[in-house]
Amino acid sequence: MRVFLAAIVIASLAGPAFAQSAPIPKYGELEGKKPHELKAEKEAEAAYQKSLGRIPVPEQKASDPWGNVRSDSAPKTAPSKAVAKDPAAKRAKADGAAK
Repeated sequence: MRVFLAAIVIASLAGPAFAQSAPIPKYGELEGKKPHELKAEKEAEAAYQKSLGRIPVPEQKASDPWGNVRSDSAPKTAPSKAVAKDPAAKRAKADGAAK
């Protein structure tokens, strides 16, 4: 009984594995393609490559994904105002501006 049960388990596990194998060619069936099929395939590939050559390729400019967010002109920065921490420099600047 155990042998019979083991055979059933093995057969049930081997079934799906056997189904995944490559199909067995039938009697008289050739493995490769026929010469006229190969010639037609080469002609089709040549026609495809020729048709690709006739497609116009547009000029591509540099891609800028943030272009619509960023403005075209450069950002204008305010002139930096260096504040002198030295009181003598402040007085000299104030005296020069008063003249």
